[in-house]
Amino acid sequence: MNPQSNVDLTVYINGFSNNSGNCYVALFRPEDSFPEMNKQFKGKVISIANKSAVVLFENLQQGKYAVAVFHDVNTNGILDKNLFGAPIEKYGFSNNVRETFSAPSFQKASVNVVVDKAISIKVT
Repeated sequence: MNPQSNVDLTVYINGFSNNSGNCYVALFRPEDSFPEMNKQFKGKVISIANKSAVVLFENLQQGKYAVAVFHDVNTNGILDKNLFGAPIEKYGFSNNVRETFSAPSFQKASVNVVVDKAISIKVT
């Protein structure tokens, strides 16, 4: 077995304005419905400390992945939006890509994970 057939992805998240609530982190593969909530390959809910968070996805198959995160300040389990559908809680994507009126494409947010890798995402 190739020793690198399974890889780990570490995601460092910063930009939180406070430590309240939780950080939702969703990992998507090309065949998943990026970035739809509950349509991800793997998801984790983690605590925030020092206005940052770290999550580790272990034993992944080599390939392309995209990450979507949001700061669930009020711990209701959803990314709250205003009347116009714009998020009112901080969020971010891998590669720190941002689109004006929609979520970025999987292609723009994807990272190639063929060896253990660490990425950083800033929520805004």
